[in-house]
Amino acid sequence: MTFDFGQFNNWGKLKTVAVRDVDTAFASDAKIDAEWKDLNFHSRPDLANARKEYAAVEAVLKACGAEIIKLPAGDGLTLDSIYTHDALIVTPKGLVKPRMGKPQRRKESDVNGQALEKLGIPVAGEITGEGKVEGGDLVWIDRYTLLAGVGYRTNLEGLRQLGELAGGDVEILWFDMPHFKGRSDVFHLMSCLSPLDHDLAVVYPPLMAVRQLEFLESRGIKFLEVPQEEFDTMGCNVLALGPRHAMMVEGNPETERRMKAAGVKVEVIKGYDICRKGEGGPTCMTRPLARG
Repeated sequence: MTFDFGQFNNWGKLKTVAVRDVDTAFASDAKIDAEWKDLNFHSRPDLANARKEYAAVEAVLKACGAEIIKLPAGDGLTLDSIYTHDALIVTPKGLVKPRMGKPQRRKESDVNGQALEKLGIPVAGEITGEGKVEGGDLVWIDRYTLLAGVGYRTNLEGLRQLGELAGGDVEILWFDMPHFKGRSDVFHLMSCLSPLDHDLAVVYPPLMAVRQLEFLESRGIKFLEVPQEEFDTMGCNVLALGPRHAMMVEGNPETERRMKAAGVKVEVIKGYDICRKGEGGPTCMTRPLARG
């Protein structure tokens, strides 16, 4: 089987996406009780409500025509395994299994990679040694340009290895991430940058490097800025389902208004238990494998 990864960007029409649903990631009340504090969830997720919220996410993905691949359970996986975006990286040479910056998540990449490899999706390799990379710190601008954030979850050694696995024609442009709330916080490049189209992105400039903003502007990308009061409610964590078609978390009315004013079709989901408590929004819960 030859798997077609399609277009290397973060806004093309979503064709194939890997997810791990609530029943697999959260599993039971006992598992939630045992893990949520250690994983730095803000409060305990409610399993019944999380199931309802996640069903709505899957409904949106199916409605936009995406093929959904359900990832399996595995030894050592935690509640965080619902956030599949971080634990695999798509490159022109195949999937790369990252070494996660958060130690509790280190087993996810092997479980996810092995499951997809069995389906015939090629795996190019993995990040090893002292290297660290998480998918949320990476944004494809085009087939040859990958933006990366360097911080507590992704380091330069990880990006060096990723560059070798992705191929010599891929340029990785990296930017330092701010300390912000510290090592225990879930903060990635995509926490403040979510592309919506080739020329449009949702951004939160106060936490972005000047060099990064200037690069995006040089590529003709216009900004929809998230207001300060909507950053903590995940206003910037927006998943492009296709060009100017996106999924976002309820409770960010001004960001939603600005998106619609720019011609973006917006799908709003309730994310109280599956998103806000673990700081993982629509982007985090999905690992796009192919875009059109």
